[in-house]
Amino acid sequence: MTTTLESRIDDLYKVPLGEFTAARAALAKTLKGGEAQQVKRLQKPTIVPWAANQVYWKARDTYDGVRTSGEQLRRAQIAALKGRPADVRRATEAHRKAIADAVSMASRLAADAGARPSADALARTFEALSLAPELPEPHGRLTRPPQPAGFEALTGVAVRPITRADPVRQVRLVHPASANLAQLDLDAIRSREREARSAAAAEGRRQRELAAAARRTKAAIKNAEARVEKARDAEVRARRAWERAKNDLDAATHNLAEALRSR
Repeated sequence: MTTTLESRIDDLYKVPLGEFTAARAALAKTLKGGEAQQVKRLQKPTIVPWAANQVYWKARDTYDGVRTSGEQLRRAQIAALKGRPADVRRATEAHRKAIADAVSMASRLAADAGARPSADALARTFEALSLAPELPEPHGRLTRPPQPAGFEALTGVAVRPITRADPVRQVRLVHPASANLAQLDLDAIRSREREARSAAAAEGRRQRELAAAARRTKAAIKNAEARVEKARDAEVRARRAWERAKNDLDAATHNLAEALRSR
């Protein structure tokens, strides 16, 4: 495919999820032959990978932070397994924060488009993205959640069975490290998701209140204009009645004067 088509396909994965099918069909109609068929075969993402794609396209620093923290975590784990000094705890905390930031961003971007992916599913997806050396799909074009990385993918070190001859020290190295790395602070993620949803709901309420106030103001203006027009009509009628009464009075005064002179 040409670079231009690649760019147009990238744009396809940026649209709101509900518009993907129509956008894909519209793109295919502009193409011919193999390129058209290639576009028609593109799969529609499920909601969680779609939300992860939005972070890649619209908050690249956050997405890159997930990948970087995963790489730093692998390096720290490898160093610890080899007996070298390594701050695995700090790397783990940085990894958790990067995941939490990505989940919060994905939830906010999804909410802006009217979607609500699960925070837990987002956390699992970003964790897999952070630890997988390679993905079956390009970044930004995910259609299915990537498979969770195992311990071997996490550390980059092949894991062999423990034999009776293995020192106990090796067992103790592997167990707490893998346990720490599997743990994720989902409370922070859920809290950020709630904050994003609460902010979106508050903004929705504010927009509805503004719209209602605008409708009330418009109705009040229309009502006031009607009252002004009615008062203007009443003023015209009153002026005409006054003029008729004045003319009648003038005529009566004139007739009285004529009658008095003729006596």
